Amino acid sequence: MPIRILLADDHAVVRDGVRALLEKQTDMAVIAEAADGREAARLAEELAPDVAIMDIAMPNMNGIEATRRILAAHPRTAVVVLSMHQDESYVLGSLKAGARGYLLKDSLRSEIVEAVRAVSQGRSFLTRRISRMMQEDYIRQMEQRGFEDSYDLLTAREREILQLAAEGRANKEIAAVLHIGLTTVETHRTHILQKLNLHSIPELILYAVRKAIIS
Repeated sequence: MPIRILLADDHAVVRDGVRALLEKQTDMAVIAEAADGREAARLAEELAPDVAIMDIAMPNMNGIEATRRILAAHPRTAVVVLSMHQDESYVLGSLKAGARGYLLKDSLRSEIVEAVRAVSQGRSFLTRRISRMMQEDYIRQMEQRGFEDSYDLLTAREREILQLAAEGRANKEIAAVLHIGLTTVETHRTHILQKLNLHSIPELILYAVRKAIIS
């Protein structure tokens, strides 16, 4: 079964280019296109695509709000944001809304294909430039504030769980991979967030990208 994809962008030329790229892949099929966020949310609710590729700046409803609507109706749909914005606020806003991937519109074609495959398998994907920018920004912030990196406070088990959680794996899946109890995973995740002074899974994903734990 090919990966069923919904494309949402208010520029037809962008949709045409992405569609042409994806339809060259034998494991992908574009099943619908939308020119605004409201239409994207409606089509996603109707068709339940495996992956939705979403612009942020669209009329009627922006891509971040459309992502929330889509995931409320179909939590299994994986959203990849394809945007011209590389500010951290847009990345964090997209991840908080539930997006699993974030690409820039001038990303390499291979990155777009790689992102679709990654999120369809339950993993996260940020374009390399975003990852690098966040790593550099994080190091600069640490130096300016004179902070020590709290990563060293994590135990070996917590580091394992940090990586798996940042890859988008659910607690039950992490428990199965590591052969430990579900409650143990939940306790470790709480400790990880406390030690790193993080408050949500999107922040944890950004931390893991900055530390080059995931790419």
